[in-house]
Parts: sequence; structure tokens; C-alpha cells
Amino acid sequence: QAQIVESGGGLVQSGGSLRLSCTASGFSLAFHSIGWFRQAPGKEREAVASINGGGGGTRYADSVKGRFTISRDNAKNKNEVFLDMSDLRPSDTGTYYCAASWGDLNFGLRASGYEYWGQGTQITVSP
Repeated sequence: QAQIVESGGGLVQSGGSLRLSCTASGFSLAFHSIGWFRQAPGKEREAVASINGGGGGTRYADSVKGRFTISRDNAKNKNEVFLDMSDLRPSDTGTYYCAASWGDLNFGLRASGYEYWGQGTQITVSP
């Protein structure tokens, strides 16, 4: 069964850093565009960042530019995507989801373009 798994969430103080990881079981993330999305309680899901299959193209939401970095390790048998977050703010609190789409056609920040979704990992940033 194809699954996406996020890890690395937790509780951090304002100004702190975290690294999220996205991996897959049942299939490989190779050649997939990957997007990170988040949803805060009572709010709609919003895009955070995305990276294309080769790793050479990235997109960021304005709210995280300069603070978050998306990257991927496409080495054989790895195919892991990371979201490095720094200068975290209470407004970054939420459940973070990793999503995958085959190829680069849907590369970008539109959630509707992604077919596979993880269960999410919680990030809480305290003031």
C-alpha cells in the first residue's frame, strides 16, 4: 500500500528551528514533485513549499520565504524530502502535510495537483 510518512514535528519555542522529513513506503518519491502544506486549527489548509522531481525547482509561500528551505535527497534508495524551518513563529503552528505528485506537471503550491498525502505531523511553536 502506497503511503507517505512525515516525521520531525514537535514543540519548539519562537525563534527555534525544526526539520521535517517526508518519505514513502510502497512506492518511491523519485520523479515526484513534493509539496508541504499546513493547516492550523480552525483555518484552511495552506501551501508552504514545493520542490520538483529533480530538486532544481522550488516554490515557497510568501509567509515562509527566507525562513524555510525545501530540499530532497534523490540518492538511490533514499528519496527523502526535507523541510528545514528556522525562525519559527507561533503563526507557524499547525499540522504539516507532505504530498506527492508524479512528474513535474503539478509542481507548485496548488494542493489539488497532488495525489498522495501523508497523515501529517504536528508543529507547535510557543511564544
